[in-house]
Amino acid sequence: MLDRSFSGLGMLSILLMTATLAVLLVPIITRGLSAFVFRETVEHRRYLLARHNRGDADDLESELAEVAEARKPVFDALKAFEDELESMSGARYRELSGPYEEIKTGIVELLGPISGTGPLSDLTRDRYGQRRWDRAQVVIEDILNEERWVLNPDTGWQEKQLVPRVDRFKGTRLESLFGYIEHHAEAILLPRWTFYWGFLTDEPEDDSMFGGIWPALLGTIYLTIGAMVFAVPMGVITAVYLVEYASADSRLVSILRVCISTLAGVPSIVFGLFGLAFFIYQLHVSDSKSVLAGSLTLAILILPTVIRASEEAIRAVPQTYKQAALSLGATRWRTVVTVILPAALPGILTGIIISMGRAAGETAPIIFTAAVSWGKPLGLGQLLGEGTPALPWNIYNLCTEHEAVEEIRHMQYGMVLVLVSLVLLLNVAAIVLRARIAKKLRG
Repeated sequence: MLDRSFSGLGMLSILLMTATLAVLLVPIITRGLSAFVFRETVEHRRYLLARHNRGDADDLESELAEVAEARKPVFDALKAFEDELESMSGARYRELSGPYEEIKTGIVELLGPISGTGPLSDLTRDRYGQRRWDRAQVVIEDILNEERWVLNPDTGWQEKQLVPRVDRFKGTRLESLFGYIEHHAEAILLPRWTFYWGFLTDEPEDDSMFGGIWPALLGTIYLTIGAMVFAVPMGVITAVYLVEYASADSRLVSILRVCISTLAGVPSIVFGLFGLAFFIYQLHVSDSKSVLAGSLTLAILILPTVIRASEEAIRAVPQTYKQAALSLGATRWRTVVTVILPAALPGILTGIIISMGRAAGETAPIIFTAAVSWGKPLGLGQLLGEGTPALPWNIYNLCTEHEAVEEIRHMQYGMVLVLVSLVLLLNVAAIVLRARIAKKLRG
C-alpha cells in the first residue's frame, strides 16, 4: 500500500507540474507568436518600405491609392463637420468641440496624419497609423464608443459603460462617419497575414513601439558567453581540486565547501550590488555599466552550480579508471586530464549548459552592472566599456515603466517567448550533448 501510495503521489506531482507548465507556457507561446505572426496593415508595409526597404514599391503604391480612395469619405466627413461646427451656437459648439477632438485624435491614431496637416511630431509613431490589425480594432472601438460612468440603481455603485458616440452627433454631418468606419475598416487599412522575421533582427525604434529586439538578444548572448568564459575554467578547476587533490578532513576544505554552498543560496540582487561595488567601484573594470562587469557578476552567480555539477560528474567516474591509469605510470595530473575529465565530460557539459540558461535569464545581477534600457547593438570592441540592452531587463522595463504598456503587449510577450525558447534550447542542447558524448565514450 505504501508503494502504491508513493507511486500515486509521484504521478499526481507529475500531472500538477505538467498542468502548471501548461498554464504558464500556453499564454506565452500563443501571445508571444503574435510578435511574429499577425495581420499587418498597409501602414506597417509602408513603414517597412520606408525604413528598411522591404517590400514591393509598386504593390505598395497600388495599395496606398486604394486606401486613399477608401479613406476619402472619412476625411471629407471631418472637413464638413469642422465647417458645420464653426456655424454652431456657443452652447452647441462647446458641447461638441471636445468630443470631436477626441474622435479626430482617434482617426489620426488609426490612419496616420491627416492630409494637409502633416505628422504631430518627428516621432515614428506620429508618422504612421496602426500597423497591426488587432490594435487597429481597439482604436476603432474607442472611436465608435465612449466610456461613461453610470449609477447602477440595484447596487448603488458607479459602473463603466460604453455608449455609442454617434448618439451625441445625430443630425450632424459627422453622423455618417461612425457607420462608415465600422463597415469599411478593412478597406481603409487592408490587413493581411504576415510573418515578421524582423522582430529578431531589427533594432527597436521610437521607444520599442516599432522594430525588433536585436540589441537585447545580442546583449543577452554576450553576457551569457562572457559569464561562461569566466565561470567554467574556475568551476572545473575548483571541482578537480576538491575531488582529486584536497584532503577530505581538511578544515580549509570544509570551510571552502560551506562557502560554495552559501554562495549558491545568496539572492541574485546581492550579486548585482556586489558586482557594482567590487568590479566597477573597486577594480574599475569599466567606468560604468559594461558587458565585462555584467559577465563577471553573472560568472560569480553561476560558479557554485558549475562547481557542484563538475564535482558530481568527476565523482561519478569509476575509480578503476584512475587506478588503471596510475598503475601504468601516469602522473596524477595526466590521469585527471586524459582519463577522468573526458569520462566526466557529459556531466560537466550538462552543468555548464544549465548554468548558461540561468545566466541568460537573470535580471537582478545585470541591473546595476550591465543592462541599459536603450542602446545600439554592440561590437566586440565595445564590450569592455559599454552597457547593453538584455532580454530579462528589457522585459521588466517594458512591462512596468513603458508609457504605452497596452500598445506593446506583443513586444513584451515576444521577448518572453524568445528568452524562454533560448533557455529551452540550451537545456535541450545539454541533453543531446550528454547523450552523444556518453555514447561515444561507450564506444
